Amino acid sequence: MSDTVHGIHHVTVIAGDPVENLAFYNKTLGMRLVKKSVNQDAPDTYHLFFADGAGNPGSDLTFFPWPKMSPGFNGVGLATEVPMAVSVGSIDYWLPRLKEHGVEVGPVEERFGEKTLPFTDPHGLRLALVETNDERDFVPWQDSPVPVEYQIQGMHTVRLWERELAPTEKLLNILGFTKTSEDKGWHRYAVDGGGSGKIVEVREIPEGRRGMWGPGIVHHVAWRVNDTEEEMAVQRKVAAAGLAPTGQIDRFWFKSVYFKEPGGVLFELATDGPGFSVDEDPDKLGEQLILPPWLEPGRAEIEAALPDLGE
Repeated sequence: MSDTVHGIHHVTVIAGDPVENLAFYNKTLGMRLVKKSVNQDAPDTYHLFFADGAGNPGSDLTFFPWPKMSPGFNGVGLATEVPMAVSVGSIDYWLPRLKEHGVEVGPVEERFGEKTLPFTDPHGLRLALVETNDERDFVPWQDSPVPVEYQIQGMHTVRLWERELAPTEKLLNILGFTKTSEDKGWHRYAVDGGGSGKIVEVREIPEGRRGMWGPGIVHHVAWRVNDTEEEMAVQRKVAAAGLAPTGQIDRFWFKSVYFKEPGGVLFELATDGPGFSVDEDPDKLGEQLILPPWLEPGRAEIEAALPDLGE
């Protein structure tokens, strides 16, 4: 057992209209809806999970659709962009595809030597596709509208804005990250040998405005741990650093611990198991509204409060 994390488990974002959210990630980006559930702390809203064909940890981008929430804005103390991995050569496919679908696309960039295409989702979330040949767990989704060779393979990194770099760097070191490089004002840190899905990038903006949650803004970043024993070992290290992690919370598909890192970004520790197939056939993931057992008695009331996704 180690007492460090092993990369990105998932990223959770606040979205606007859930129908638009589903259409964009499922149809435009070709990601599989692997779990259709509700926010366990606010079950009158969906929690939608998009991932690779198997719902592997690290491939998972999830959303709380709160269309009536006041607008937020990116700023310090938030994860401000979610770059995702695609195979080398894929941007030549994605650039015309995104433009054809009316997506706001930025110019192709090189970041840390990696070809990168930044773009924005319908609700303002900053995303990017990063070409990489790094080895990672990835199962293609055979029913995707995107050909297998171009499919999104998972989270490549996350980008954080911080008012002060040093306190966040110290926390990342506690989690097992080490600094590997700098590029255009960004500091890159890697864990567990590095590579796609095992990195985080931080930019220090001393006079930056503090960000605020709203549609199109990242809610939290979850880091992988193998199991409960490892999760609680990391939790103890975080507590010893003077932060205030929660106890372990059962999310049914994984177990979670939450805390804010020194700069304000909400972090989660999430176990790799038991995974999304614990309560659904792997071939039928995301087809039905799935509730954890403790919410099942209220299913009728919960379903009545949720909008039709128009599937």
